[in-house]
Formats: sequence, structure tokens, C-alpha cells
Amino acid sequence: MELLWRKHRIGLVESLGLRPWGQSLSQCVKAIVGDSALNAPPTRWGLSSLKQFRPLIGPATWAGWRPASKRTIIHNYFNRAGYDPSNGYDVRVTNAVDYRGAQRTYNGHMGTDFVVPVGTRIVAPAAGRVFRVENLMQRGGLKVVIDHGEGMITIHNHLARTTVETGQRVDRGERIGLSGMSSVDGIIAFPWLPPHLHFTVLLDGVAVDPFAVDGEVAIWRHGNDPRPAERVANEPIVATAWDAAAVEAVWAACRSKTIAAEVAGIHSLEQRAQLLCYWLYFAGWSFSRHQPLAAPASPRKPHLDLPIHPEDCVGVAQ
Repeated sequence: MELLWRKHRIGLVESLGLRPWGQSLSQCVKAIVGDSALNAPPTRWGLSSLKQFRPLIGPATWAGWRPASKRTIIHNYFNRAGYDPSNGYDVRVTNAVDYRGAQRTYNGHMGTDFVVPVGTRIVAPAAGRVFRVENLMQRGGLKVVIDHGEGMITIHNHLARTTVETGQRVDRGERIGLSGMSSVDGIIAFPWLPPHLHFTVLLDGVAVDPFAVDGEVAIWRHGNDPRPAERVANEPIVATAWDAAAVEAVWAACRSKTIAAEVAGIHSLEQRAQLLCYWLYFAGWSFSRHQPLAAPASPRKPHLDLPIHPEDCVGVAQ
């Protein structure tokens, strides 16, 4: 192990996303007991949830240590067993399998967790445009959401600090924030849950695994051995062909007055589709209808790099 030199020193309060205190703690409570505004039931826990603790790497990563190989450890993979969001967020390990056929994931985990010390530079995995920056402590903490076009959206969760704004175009490899462990997960399980970047890929509004099983195309540009994103300027962004009928149907199926009202305030098809993609992922239980929001369907293709600065990472350890 080696100690990661960090230009930006980030305190524990900022790492955990605890400012402003009142709002952050209120959101944490909603994660545990439920959130009426989002129609969210309480989070589902069990003894199997203790598998999330990593006593050998949690405290060390919080202290700033990383593997000397600079290969980032993956804490949890995407759950390939399928997940029904209607029952709320589920951190039990009772119906979970990753792309390798192992069980390094949990029931409700629709993303990939890259273990990184606090203050690691997080970068855009491809060219795109930022459409949301938000601290939602009950679901992923401080996050940056990027639309890369052609149906692909990425979400970067658990940040300590962001360096981009809504509407900003970003290049592949451009810094978008600094890692932390913001969210209720980080607070409850500190320090046994290692700080990490929870990285999600949406394709036409549906969460997908960037790693590939046999017969499938990986969404990483280097297959199942992704490399960190080097800075590339002026990559083209191809607009997504959003399906207006699908967008309207999913909006009509929204059971949360809060979300429905937010969607109603947006008149651009693109922005309305982006917002629905966001809430389908973070509050899927609020919708009685789930379907892709683009037509024709966007295919899986190798397009993304690791969202970690190449000076902090050379690849992943699987």
C-alpha cells in the first residue's frame, strides 16, 4: 500500500456530505424510515448487509492509502440478478450476483463501486454535458450527472466536492469533482465501509452494467479491463433520439407529486427525458411504468473510460 498524495485536503464533514447539517441529516433519516415526497419505503436491511463492511481496506482507505499497484479495488459490482425497485432500496445480499457469477454486490446495487481515498480526482468518462449536480444524501450523496448522447448517461455518486455546473460541456478526462463518501451509507458504516465512487451507467434510462458477460459488448472502451480517462478535447456528442410518447407515458405513471411537478415545469423533450431518467434510477418505486425512453433503442457500445484521473489510477483490480 502507498499513501495517496492529495493536493486538496478534505475534512470528514465535507467527505460525508454533512453540510448543510439540517438538510443532510433530514435526508439521512428519510433513507432509513422512508420519504413520503418520493413515495419511498424504508431501506431494507438484514444481517447479510454486514457483507458491505471491509475492515481490511475501509480504515486504510479513509486514512488515504491505496494499492501500490495503483489498480483501483472494486467494492461492489452491478447486480445482474435483477432488482425490483417497487419495494424500495435493498442493501441485503439475498438475490445478488455480479457479471463474473460471484456475489460481490447486493440486491439493490445498480452501479459499480471504485474504492478510492477521499480527495481522488474524478473525471468525465467521455465527452458530455452536465445536467444535474445535487446532494441527495438518501441516495448516493453529492453527485454529478452527465449526458453523453446516444442514450448514455453516467452518474458519479458519493463526491465530497464538485467542480462543474449544470449545463456545462465536459471533455473526456476533464475533472468534475473530488471523491468522498457522502450519503447515509458513509455515515452509518464509517470507517468500515471504504470511501468509493459509486458509478452508474444508464442506457435509454435503464441502468446497465458497463462490464460484459460472454456474448455481450462491454461499455468500457478497453473491454472488461477499463483504463483511466485521458483528457481529449472536442469529441463529438451525438444527441439522443428521445421518444416523446415513451417520455409522456412514464411521466403519467409517476406516483410522486413532487417528481411529477418538477417534470411539469420543464418543456424541453431532452431535459424532461433526462429528468425522468434520473428519477427512474433514484426513485424507481415512484413509477408504475418502467421502459426505455429513446427510440430506436441505443445499443451497448464501447464508449467509456474509468472516471478516475490517470495520475491516481492505472486500472482496476478484479
